[in-house]
Amino acid sequence: MTEKDFLSKSYNDLPSEGKVTWKAPSNIALVKYWGKKANQIPANPSISFTLDACATTTSVSYTKKEGDSPQFSFDLIFEGKPKEDFKPKIQTFFERIEKYLPFLKSYHFIIETSNSFPHSSGIASSASGMAALSLCLMDIEKKLNGSMSEDFFKKKASFLARLGSGSAGRSIEGDLIQWGKYAAIEESSDLYGVRYPFKIATVFKNFHDTILLVHKGQKQVSSSVGHNLMHDHPYAERRFAQAHENLDKLKTIFENGDLDNFIRIVESEALTLHAMMMTSMPYFILMKPDTLEIINKIWSYRASTKVPLCFTLDAGANVHLLYPESVKEKVIQFIQDELVVHCEKGHYICDRIGDGARKLR
Repeated sequence: MTEKDFLSKSYNDLPSEGKVTWKAPSNIALVKYWGKKANQIPANPSISFTLDACATTTSVSYTKKEGDSPQFSFDLIFEGKPKEDFKPKIQTFFERIEKYLPFLKSYHFIIETSNSFPHSSGIASSASGMAALSLCLMDIEKKLNGSMSEDFFKKKASFLARLGSGSAGRSIEGDLIQWGKYAAIEESSDLYGVRYPFKIATVFKNFHDTILLVHKGQKQVSSSVGHNLMHDHPYAERRFAQAHENLDKLKTIFENGDLDNFIRIVESEALTLHAMMMTSMPYFILMKPDTLEIINKIWSYRASTKVPLCFTLDAGANVHLLYPESVKEKVIQFIQDELVVHCEKGHYICDRIGDGARKLR
């Protein structure tokens, strides 16, 4: 599909008002995307686990405006309070998607949103937030186009979410989502995420993600700035090739339930992501001393116990611990005994793989 497939015609008989609510999860990338082209196109393909507990719930109330209006009209309520500093990002998002949803200027919207995790937790809420908002807007369009298929609905929701936040396109469905054009998956696209089409061993169907909150403050460098620094990065092309190679390797790993090689690739991807940050110009370090302490303790624990626990990192200091259901009790004990001391105020969040977004009645 191309961008043109997602264009919509103007609508007749717009409803006067309504309300819709969706809950969308965050996700954690296994193969990272770092670097993007114009219009939120990824420089390399990525693959992620869809999470379950870390989610954003968004309600959109819409009331038809009188006459034509050249402006978008919306109020934003975050966790019960007006949030003016979020509005510019929504304004930019609406500007990007207007040609795909031509009803946007016909309504005044009240957007009410909240996260299941603390906003100050250091977990990026842009993926779940933009996915939930996109699903609400697509729900409105589906009311205007009753013949829309479920498959098209999900693809367009992912397409729109990506225009708000790249990784948000991976938060529509579960449980393993691939985004970015990749030769081995014919239906893959730079425009939206797709469900991983190949065989996945049972062990990967019941994975957990416990997020160790090392640092809850704002990052010193935004992800958008970090992505842009890949344009002239001396190691960019090799990194983009590496992502394709790791996706090739994961096909066999997922099929065979090969936890040892899964661990090698996932941890390598996490460290490569941060290596790109440390070797860009300007360069920066988002890991904290406690991040490194946790990583070293994981390596030591895994070597001594053979428990298949691994880590991954987003563009920040927090550590995601990934492990199968069968070792959950051992890992939680390890966290409490050894790792919680490295978490800000001892905080961590227990999550697991989920099935994707859902509409709330």
